[in-house]
Amino acid sequence: MEDQTVVLIVGAGPAGLATAACLSRLSVPYIIVEREDCSASLWRNRAYDRLKLHLAKEFCELPHMSYPKDAPTYIPKDQFVKYIDNYIECFNIRPRYHTAIESCSYDECRKCWFSVARDSKTSVVIRYTARFLVVASGENSAENIPVIPGLRGFAGDVIHSSRYKSGATYSGKNVLVVGCGNSGMEIAYDLASHGANTSIVVRSPVHVVTKEIIRLGMTLVQKIPVSVVDDLIVRMSNFIFGDMSRHGIVRPKVGPLLLKAETGRSAVIDVGTVDLIKNGTIQVLGNISKIKGNIVEFEGGKKGAFDAILFATGYKSTANTWLKNGESMLNNDGLPKKQFPNHWKGANGLYCAGLAKRGLAGIAIDAKNIANDILSSYHA
Repeated sequence: MEDQTVVLIVGAGPAGLATAACLSRLSVPYIIVEREDCSASLWRNRAYDRLKLHLAKEFCELPHMSYPKDAPTYIPKDQFVKYIDNYIECFNIRPRYHTAIESCSYDECRKCWFSVARDSKTSVVIRYTARFLVVASGENSAENIPVIPGLRGFAGDVIHSSRYKSGATYSGKNVLVVGCGNSGMEIAYDLASHGANTSIVVRSPVHVVTKEIIRLGMTLVQKIPVSVVDDLIVRMSNFIFGDMSRHGIVRPKVGPLLLKAETGRSAVIDVGTVDLIKNGTIQVLGNISKIKGNIVEFEGGKKGAFDAILFATGYKSTANTWLKNGESMLNNDGLPKKQFPNHWKGANGLYCAGLAKRGLAGIAIDAKNIANDILSSYHA
């Protein structure tokens, strides 16, 4: 089976859908393929129950469609999935599900991208040729679990945050959360709230802020230099949370907005975890040095027995496993070589959407840039 199109979009998460909507508005033909059985599978199947968008809704819209007027400021998971479904319907996007790209390479002679895909339900092979290719398979394609001596022999449960739903099943158990980003801190709070004896590994400095402070900062930074806004965010956060270094949490030297811009690392928006750390309900621990049976040993010699280890250590891109000619755009980790905002375009009609660690706002920018650039080449 063979199919030809102008643009092939790989991935029907928010980035792929946003690109499809922008192309549709410009009347550029495309096909969008997705290896899972649904759109936005990370949100539908791999997000914990209490998840809400960490940023205010005005920073989380996809192109050309606002949230309903009565939507809360911080959108819960279920409402975001509904927004995605309405978005698909609004722009008449028809992803081809169960379609996994196995290889994709650029054909110099025909000046097109040649892709081989497989239908995971029927095993039928489909070949696509496209003048333009958009990699929208996401930063979050595969679970990232660090290599730790003895982890394979751990006697308890080991799960990644993508498979965590609720702390209800962990009541009364000793649980270690590895990773102190938004997911790790929120899952630790959820576990403790459900009666789990919760500890969290904090491996590096982290900014902790309130959602109101980060919303103010993101609004101000559109008109005021980032260094001034960062200074204000840090001062306000220190006033609210105090010095947390004695609890094992140290702020980075670089301000939160600049750190996000330079490294993609987000500030942690506190959901109540800090209070539980301060009152001793959640224990902060350093890096793990090794595991033996159900005993976890930490740098500095501390030890503890745990029933479960939960890794909130993020994800990695899998684009390099199928994209054979992506060197102009992606590094060895399958992420853009160029810094934002110039990361989205490679050579020979190759693009990427949603790989700049800029959240939904970054996805919206990518999608518009890609669609406009393809339009100019398409009609050239």
